[in-house]
Amino acid sequence: MLTSYSGKRILMLQGPNGGFFRRVARRLTAIGADVTKVNFNAADQFFYRGSKTINFRGSLAQWPDAFRRIVVEHHIDVVMLFGDCRPIHQAAMIRAREMGVRVAVFEEGYLRPNYVTLEEGGVNGKSKLPRDPEFYRQIEPEPLPKAKPVGNVMPEATRSTILNSLLCTLFFWLYPRYRHHRDVNTARQCALWGRGLLRKMSNARRDKATAQLLLSETHPAFFLVALQVHLDSQMQYCKYRDIEEFLGEVVASFAAHAPSDCRLLVKHHPFDRPYRDYTMLLRELSARFGLQQRLQYVDVIPLPQALKAARGTVVINSTVGLSSVQFGTPTKCLGEAIYDIPGLTHQGTLAQFWQNPGTVDRELYARFRYYLRTTNQLNGSVWTDLFDES
Repeated sequence: MLTSYSGKRILMLQGPNGGFFRRVARRLTAIGADVTKVNFNAADQFFYRGSKTINFRGSLAQWPDAFRRIVVEHHIDVVMLFGDCRPIHQAAMIRAREMGVRVAVFEEGYLRPNYVTLEEGGVNGKSKLPRDPEFYRQIEPEPLPKAKPVGNVMPEATRSTILNSLLCTLFFWLYPRYRHHRDVNTARQCALWGRGLLRKMSNARRDKATAQLLLSETHPAFFLVALQVHLDSQMQYCKYRDIEEFLGEVVASFAAHAPSDCRLLVKHHPFDRPYRDYTMLLRELSARFGLQQRLQYVDVIPLPQALKAARGTVVINSTVGLSSVQFGTPTKCLGEAIYDIPGLTHQGTLAQFWQNPGTVDRELYARFRYYLRTTNQLNGSVWTDLFDES
């Protein structure tokens, strides 16, 4: 995939925390691309440290015109960025379309954990991937090499995130007009993640019995609700104002339509642990709809085992939904998702899903996965490196 950018003049904007864009630029340069990088804050500048860099110290309002000048002056063919929902990237993508410049978007992989997404035009809600199942049924998969596992990337992700926060906080004066798309203040984030660690320890004790039941496969029948981070940019591609509204609708529907022998497990997102806790909300909903023990809020459980064991999985548009499909578990998306395709996910109402979740067309999934792997998935991790040399 990267070889298609050989000989191109590439402008890299903001990458993920850490040195991922530095490593990608090194690969692009090796195949003959000419790479220029724009830095927007001290962390960008520290992690990249390339020879051809531009340090933009203006405001977001000044950025579109600055972007246009950079593209013209450097004769840019392709703009590369990580995450297409950041304000600086949204503004650049609008200008790029006006100027006829290609935009290549990196994101954490659709096929996690061993892949990184690289898709032109946009990812997730902005993806141009076909949603017609017949498109994929025409594909004849060929043998592909097995993906190299990325291993445990959490230590590197943690180090890069902490360093990013420190640099943005301590050296904010180098880029005084920069405003990050999320709060990265070190003092506040340390306090929040300290709270998150305490919650994890407490929740692990609370969830121990449930985790053991899942591993022993002696659990009662249940549906799984996989929550997303409350400020997930993909929330803009759904009808819900927030996670609370989503939970309210799902629990009410479950109470009214699900079989009485089924439970509902609501799984918290680990990256949202420092910021949100829905215990009180779910207690209120359980009492309101008379669910008692049928509604359970969980956090520290083996997610793959839960996905495999569930009668069905409900998501907004999280990539957990695609993992559920991979396990052959019926899945209901309540937002816009690249994998929300007839044959892969339930296409009826949520009320119908509880009663008859249906099945996953495994042959269609194999063809869909093959298409992803050969068009927009690079083996590797944004926290380590890319193994795919193509």
